[in-house]
Amino acid sequence: MDIYRKSGLDFLRSAVLPIFFTAVIIVMVFFGVRQAGASSSYEGVRILEDSIRRAIVMNYAIEGRYPESIEYIEQRFGIYIDRTRFVVHYRIFASNILPEVTVIPR
Repeated sequence: MDIYRKSGLDFLRSAVLPIFFTAVIIVMVFFGVRQAGASSSYEGVRILEDSIRRAIVMNYAIEGRYPESIEYIEQRFGIYIDRTRFVVHYRIFASNILPEVTVIPR
């Protein structure tokens, strides 16, 4: 009788289960990092859109009209738009009606 011989269940416990749990942990970390990146991108869009809207309202308070272009807002209020990460749609209807601003991540 060999007392050092392992059964199939012992092999499963000692080799396969640790590999399985390690793989599960790696997958969970990967998806967690991915979710954090998506959340960060959403926050960037929200912050940029809020900054542009505040600058638009401030310009209206100072000059009595809304800015005619997004470039005017960038120059006058120092807002930086990273055009490699975001597309900004700025549509003005009239100088006394709040413009439509949409920020879309690339």
